[in-house]
Amino acid sequence: MSGERKPLADRPLTEPHPSRLSSEHPDRPRILAAHTAALAAGEAGYLDPESGLFVLSAGFLARRGTCCGRGCRHCPYVDDPPSEQA
Repeated sequence: MSGERKPLADRPLTEPHPSRLSSEHPDRPRILAAHTAALAAGEAGYLDPESGLFVLSAGFLARRGTCCGRGCRHCPYVDDPPSEQA
């Protein structure tokens, strides 16, 4: 993490980048509902409905101001198209 402020991606905080949560993910509706509830409540995150792990919300990550580079599901800084493997 460089500590340098980075601009947010050009998409709503409620919508994760497709490389982080596929539109075909079987639990996508439940994940997005839990994330939306956490955003609305101003919470740092939510418990993943599938794994039970704590997942940071895009709102929390945006307030932090930088990307940590750890592949967060709701990273509000990821704006690149998913990379294609050659």
